[in-house]
Amino acid sequence: MDELPIGRRVAYWRSRRKLSQQVFADRLGKSKSWVDKVERGVRRLDKFSVLHEIADILQIDVQLLLGKDPERRSDALTCIDQVEVQEIRAALERYDAMTAYFDAAPQPPPLVDLGKAVNHAWLTYQYSRYGELTRSLPKLLRDAQAADAGSAGDEVRLAANLLGQVYQIASSVLRKIGECELAWLAADRATAVAQRADDPLLAGIATTRVGNALLAMGRARPALELNVNIAHRIDTSRGDPAALSVHGQLLLQGAMAAARLGDSATVDDLLIGAEEVAGQVGGDENHYWTSFGPTNVELHRAAAAVELGDGGRAVETHQRLAEPLFNALLPERRAHHLLDLSRAYAQIGDVGTAGEMLLRGDRLAPAEIRCRPLAHEVMADVLRRTRGTPHCHLAELAEQMGVGV
Repeated sequence: MDELPIGRRVAYWRSRRKLSQQVFADRLGKSKSWVDKVERGVRRLDKFSVLHEIADILQIDVQLLLGKDPERRSDALTCIDQVEVQEIRAALERYDAMTAYFDAAPQPPPLVDLGKAVNHAWLTYQYSRYGELTRSLPKLLRDAQAADAGSAGDEVRLAANLLGQVYQIASSVLRKIGECELAWLAADRATAVAQRADDPLLAGIATTRVGNALLAMGRARPALELNVNIAHRIDTSRGDPAALSVHGQLLLQGAMAAARLGDSATVDDLLIGAEEVAGQVGGDENHYWTSFGPTNVELHRAAAAVELGDGGRAVETHQRLAEPLFNALLPERRAHHLLDLSRAYAQIGDVGTAGEMLLRGDRLAPAEIRCRPLAHEVMADVLRRTRGTPHCHLAELAEQMGVGV
């Protein structure tokens, strides 16, 4: 594996920490010219004391400065580190609306621009670019909070709607990377803001984020009850595709919670209900960013089977999928399914194919495989049960994930 010059590694992490060359130089007690020469490779970094000081300022292990190309590492471009988690936490802990009650609200961005940024963030999530998303989230959270706090008149509901969406995006990506308590906090905020936005469907889909966070924290029973309760409160009588999608997605998340409880009868009931709703929607749509439709129902059927320990049923469900419809889904959905399928093959003892599913998922959406703690567990299981030497590509992916071979 090619080595990245140490100066470029310094530049990469300085940029990731949002430090200008001047600020970085000031903290080091060096000149900006010195930093520039180091980053361009004109000046060598050959003193360990300086390397350790740089690592301390950048809040990384010194081995990252001495090691491999960070672009090939899961904890570099595609994932998140604890410094960035703390930035998101700080943004979630802001109370601009309460501050604005006493003082003038922060200057909010135009709602048109904020709306474009929110749409871009949703697409970034659904294309599984989690590293890019988590690094942009703190600013997006602050902007949306400021817009919500500073809105008036006809803009109040729109600003609340946008903030509610940002909280949902934050909850979804935080859950993916294992920050479950923060995911719950963001989801809880999303439900409250959705009510102020006077949007029942936004509140309904925000409920699925709460349920997902609860499930990730091992609270399957309240996750099941919440999803099913709110599903029955969504008005689908007019046949509105958006309402049907939200209703159906609540049923699917309820099915996943029931599967975690081992309640196969409830799983089947909820999946049948979701399948009927998907038939009314027609094709696989993305109303309220749900990706809901007949194909997504089948993906959840397979995932629920895996949770119930029935890997064979999950594989059979996958084999019935229409390949063109599956390939038309967004990368996050497909890679998530391939991770579930890897677990399914491992359950039936086919660890070779389980490894192939991980590789397919990584080629499609690297962050879905490299960033998720669940994927790390599956990779460790596959390696442990592989007889002989793992395939070179699987071994390389394991190394990049930080999973021992």
